Amino acid sequence: MTTGVAPTAPRERTFFGQPPALANLFGVELWERFSFYGMQGILLIYLYYSAAEGGLGIDKATATSIVGAYGGLVYLSTVLGAWLADRVWGAERVLFYSAVTVMAGHIALALLPGLAGVGVGLVLVAFGSGGVKANATSLVGSLYAPDDQRRDAGFSLFYMGINIGALMGPLLTGLLQQNVGFHYGFGLAAVGMALGLTQYTLGRRRLGDVGRDVPNPLPENRRLMAVGIGVLIVVAVALLAIAGLLPARRLSTIVVVVSAVAAVAYLAVILADRHLSRVERQRVVAFIPLFVTSAVFWSLYQQQFTVVTIYSDTRLDRDLFGWEMPVSWVQSINPVFIIVLAGVFAALWTRLGDRQPSTPVKFAAGTIIMGLAFLLFLPLAGGGENSAPLLALVGILLVFTVAELLISPVGLSVTTKLAPDRFRTQMVALFFLSIALGTAMSGTLARYYSEDRESAYFGVLGAVAIAFGIALLALIPVIRRLMHGVR
Repeated sequence: MTTGVAPTAPRERTFFGQPPALANLFGVELWERFSFYGMQGILLIYLYYSAAEGGLGIDKATATSIVGAYGGLVYLSTVLGAWLADRVWGAERVLFYSAVTVMAGHIALALLPGLAGVGVGLVLVAFGSGGVKANATSLVGSLYAPDDQRRDAGFSLFYMGINIGALMGPLLTGLLQQNVGFHYGFGLAAVGMALGLTQYTLGRRRLGDVGRDVPNPLPENRRLMAVGIGVLIVVAVALLAIAGLLPARRLSTIVVVVSAVAAVAYLAVILADRHLSRVERQRVVAFIPLFVTSAVFWSLYQQQFTVVTIYSDTRLDRDLFGWEMPVSWVQSINPVFIIVLAGVFAALWTRLGDRQPSTPVKFAAGTIIMGLAFLLFLPLAGGGENSAPLLALVGILLVFTVAELLISPVGLSVTTKLAPDRFRTQMVALFFLSIALGTAMSGTLARYYSEDRESAYFGVLGAVAIAFGIALLALIPVIRRLMHGVR
């Protein structure tokens, strides 16, 4: 006997309406960002605070150069992580072993004293974080079909996970640094990464075969040559450092040059690939103005970790009812706004669907808004020590956040859509090269900041960013034709 009623299909489990595997990637990135931003929240002041304050006593110009170079190296190393994923091991395996490398770097910072800990720790964290970044983003993109309208919303949720970690990291490491010492803060960052590795290992099966394939395997007869080139590069860098040709004061500028050269070379290799179709090649060309605009944006935005950190230490009134707020807590303001607004933006893009602004429009708007954020520092210029109101900086960082949400998650999403099949992960690395270029530039630009030149510094940089945004708006008709339907 039958009732004539079809059985109800079981409802697919989702993560806030997204593929369930997004939850595992969300988690590992959350803890990696906890450790990354927790350490970075106290890194600059560790470098330039005096020995009596627990720091290394390096001058501020050199300290900001080191931080800028380190930040640029993080994003520059996404090239290596992407290459290993596309040519050797696959994105999922590279992600896992990169997370292990990050944890080792934080342990080195916590346990090794002085510049030895800084050198070993920052190199390990930089290379590990680069591998995590490129491959976690690529894996998120692999969860969606090209025409899946949930893609931008999924990336926004993923970005929210990043910022939950970015919120908690500086708060907790800053408290430990202020009350116990810098090395305890670095140790907490190591613990956070260990938690991320544990949850990722336990949930690894959710990914199934996603990220296990090697899209463009390196032939066996070329592997030994690749290893040899890698060894030669390491030896060459070591010899240059020993010879004093890599001065700490110029490290950020060196990374700027290396990032620019790498980006040009990468684009040339992709565009010269004979297997690309005409549409794929034109989509890569359309990516170039987005790359340049992204680099300009990040050269201002990443000054949160250079100029804004110094500003928070020397110019900001951090007194809260008689208690002095740790410097690193300022870096948790932006993640609070991201957590609040990421869902709003995700819902907005989902609701608008095909009616939402195109990616080039979002990029132009984000860059213009970032320029306006720098101009908002002008009314505060010229004040004395600890004279800038905390609420004013909170408002400026809110503007930072709106600009970021128009570029960062959107940029990750459009990169996965414009990428040729043979260069999926490597195109993501190319997007991160724009961040490497901008981040290293933030360290180089910080050299020109001083309290008596605040008006010129913030005014000129703000105006330049606005000009780049307007230029991108003028190019939108050409870019959209080259994108061939990708929005």
